[in-house]
Amino acid sequence: MRSDIPPDTVGVELVDGGITVEYVDGRETFYHGVPEPVEGSIRAPPGKDVHVLVTDPSKTEGVMTYVNDRKTHDDILRDSGVGRVILESGEETQLFPGVTAAVEGHAVVVTADHEAVDGRVFVFAEDSMSEHRYELVPEE
Repeated sequence: MRSDIPPDTVGVELVDGGITVEYVDGRETFYHGVPEPVEGSIRAPPGKDVHVLVTDPSKTEGVMTYVNDRKTHDDILRDSGVGRVILESGEETQLFPGVTAAVEGHAVVVTADHEAVDGRVFVFAEDSMSEHRYELVPEE
């Protein structure tokens, strides 16, 4: 059984080809591709690993939270600074002020209230077959 873990601040670099996240332990990961802008909320494809990154206004730091990750050991997440929430179908939680995650069936839904979020909100949904990248943007 895995547990909820609060996130620490991680480094963020937005580049032409994607987004680099520098973990607290010095390791880096690169999310390839330009995120697709989506207004308000995104329903990730069912069964995908969902990672939510919320940047600060400078876009150089942020917090990363994995939603329903049951594979990564608690110590690895704590060492990296990545948080985790475990939700059952029908549950919802606040990941960051203005950003919530909910589980509907087997899908994770992430919603951003841009009145309450000063930075940018990115959602990565991936598995061994495909990667999806989204940026939650204010509704026009």
